[in-house]
Amino acid sequence: MRALKILVIVMGVMLVGGFVALIISIAYMEKHKDTTVPVPAATRAPYAAPAIELPAGARIEAMALGADHLVLNIIMPDGNRELLVLDLASGRRRGTIPLRSAP
Repeated sequence: MRALKILVIVMGVMLVGGFVALIISIAYMEKHKDTTVPVPAATRAPYAAPAIELPAGARIEAMALGADHLVLNIIMPDGNRELLVLDLASGRRRGTIPLRSAP
């Protein structure tokens, strides 16, 4: 019974101590809060990427987005398919991958 009383007293002291520490940390953060006004970012020019040239009659079937690139699945006018890989930062072509069906 004595051990239980000691345990309850220790846990009560720890609870009160944690609450006091929480109040002190909130007061410290409030006192040292950054009061500087954020400077608005410089106005950016609109995104102007070069046009994507596709053959007449070609159509985009699907798109997939990566971390720094965009892949377009294109169906060519003759029915063949190719993947067009574009750089997201510049909008320029990284390359094309022709897709052929296996014989």
